[in-house]
Amino acid sequence: MAAANDTTPPVLWTPELARAQRAQLTRFARWLAQERDVRADGYAALWQWSVDEPEAFWAAIWDYFEVIAHTPYERVLGRREMPGAQWFPGATLNYAEHVFRDRDDDAVAIRHASELRPLAETTWGELRDLTARVAAALRAEGIGSGDRVVAYMPNVVETVAALLACASIGAIWSSASPDFGARGVADRFAQIEPSLLLTVDGYRYGGKPFDRLAVVAELQRELPTLRRTVVLRYLDPHADLGGLADAVGFDAFVAGATGSSDPAAGESPAADEQVPAPVLEFAPLPFDHPLWILYSSGTTGLPKAIVQGHGGILLEQLKHQNLHVDAQPDDRIFWFTTTGWMMWNFLVGCLLTPASIVLYDGNPGHPTLDRLWQLAEDAGITTFGTSASYIAACIKDGLAPGASHDLSHLHAVGSTGSPLAPEGFEWVYRHLGSDVWLFSTSGGTDVCSAFVGGVPTLPVYRGELQARALGAKIEAFDPDGHALIGAVGELVLTEPLPSMPLFLWGDADGSRYREAYFDMFPGVWRHGDWIEITPRGTAIISGRSDSTINRGGVRMGTAELYRSVLALEAVTDALVVDLPKPGTEGWIALFVVLREGLRLDDELAGAIRRQIRSDCSPRHVPDAIEQIAEVPRTLSGKLLEVPVKRILSGVAPAQAASRDALANPTALDWFARRAASAF
Repeated sequence: MAAANDTTPPVLWTPELARAQRAQLTRFARWLAQERDVRADGYAALWQWSVDEPEAFWAAIWDYFEVIAHTPYERVLGRREMPGAQWFPGATLNYAEHVFRDRDDDAVAIRHASELRPLAETTWGELRDLTARVAAALRAEGIGSGDRVVAYMPNVVETVAALLACASIGAIWSSASPDFGARGVADRFAQIEPSLLLTVDGYRYGGKPFDRLAVVAELQRELPTLRRTVVLRYLDPHADLGGLADAVGFDAFVAGATGSSDPAAGESPAADEQVPAPVLEFAPLPFDHPLWILYSSGTTGLPKAIVQGHGGILLEQLKHQNLHVDAQPDDRIFWFTTTGWMMWNFLVGCLLTPASIVLYDGNPGHPTLDRLWQLAEDAGITTFGTSASYIAACIKDGLAPGASHDLSHLHAVGSTGSPLAPEGFEWVYRHLGSDVWLFSTSGGTDVCSAFVGGVPTLPVYRGELQARALGAKIEAFDPDGHALIGAVGELVLTEPLPSMPLFLWGDADGSRYREAYFDMFPGVWRHGDWIEITPRGTAIISGRSDSTINRGGVRMGTAELYRSVLALEAVTDALVVDLPKPGTEGWIALFVVLREGLRLDDELAGAIRRQIRSDCSPRHVPDAIEQIAEVPRTLSGKLLEVPVKRILSGVAPAQAASRDALANPTALDWFARRAASAF
């Protein structure tokens, strides 16, 4: 476990030989050698081949996973430049068809629990039946290829089935979590002019009920293109839908009862009146037919509506979920997410593997912070996906889940959402076991996958992501566009990926797409993160490049500063911004949330400055430290560094951030008031 030298962090985990040999990645490498005569000596060589020969690599992914093509492709890559790369022209296929192929109807597909429902199982036969019923109901409503179906739904089985039903007929899916406010949802959905809304009547979070029917009514007013609203009675089995226009209950909808004289009643027929489920059919669609629409965080301006295709997402998820997550037939894969985050789509993509998945809807900290670890025990979770912030909260709370729960099934932990601190790595191995594979990942909504992250055949170094993903030519660029090794630079992608956005909805000339990703380095995708590629091939993500601290040419991602500050027992949360102040090389303002009952005084402020000076550098000691009640975050838990920076620089709050996209919008009010006075 000792470091090899002064700069190499310790190795915390190395896969046992048997585990490495069993890995899907190892089997793929053997297949390449036998079928393609590609004999890569180790992962680094395999990655290099995958990015040097993208056409050969993606053709190999296609053949290895036996993609079902209704018509064959003419070539792998019609255009190689970015933006505008054209993948597998001529091919027709269907994402949902690959989810359901060769399934044992009696095998479990999904385990699921929520604050409203106990842990239960859904078999492949049951999932196919429900998906077929939803697909038939959609067709009966006149929903067809290219129509948009939007979902204001929690992380439950019905939502998964509805997505797969849309994919099966070629309708375009888009979802938002029910904890989004009406304005935030309308800002997303109104752009794409949906024909049908799938929603719940309400949900429970933290033990409290949240009725959403009034919000749904408002959404109906904001979405004039809706022809039908389908309501899953999730909170109240007897919820009255009479206040909604053109609404029907989910049970009645899937039972074929939408033609009733009183659709608002939404009553289900008796079970013996339900006809057998129709056969689930799959429309053959062009490779680049839209599958779903995801959204940027929505913290600045109208969210970008990111359109991704059947073929591109299919290939990326076949590659990543099988080879990088290493999903095996006996695995039960869980990731804590809502339907408003791309990790939900990522989790559904695990159904393209031999594994089953686990869903949870509710507050991960209710009734106590170990709720998800209890779920891991109860559901026999083998791969536990979470966020860096949840691991940090477990550390703060002093949890030791390996001692308090039976986690004998658990053999892998995934972390994403923000950089996982080295202390988080240590906590996992101290409290979850030395034989657990920890894979920290980083990617983005923009490609619905990870650029860098887990490799089941490589060691885990403390504080580092294991490697760049196959097929993803990730580099660290300096301002002049030169690739760096062993130094921090802009995370860029210099070769196209199949899962890149087809386009942004409503961006007819592509200008918004080019501005978002290709303005800084023409022809090169700039993602907006700081990354360091080490000489070992590992990676370190140090925060967003547009919220970076820069003093005298020394650049530091905010993640490092947060790690330093949050190590202090008195500090529970923090936000830092680097403000352009005349006559300075940058004015660093640090805002801290303290433990209950504590106040920021000179002694504590001095301790914070000393900690940062010691852990980071003297250049990065804050010019100002102020106490706040809470840190503003998006609904997916991300810090609002850039919007706060803009507000403190004089931008009106309404222009800096969409309040309905925030978990705690009132947290911005303090910064709006603070902007009126000089630091």
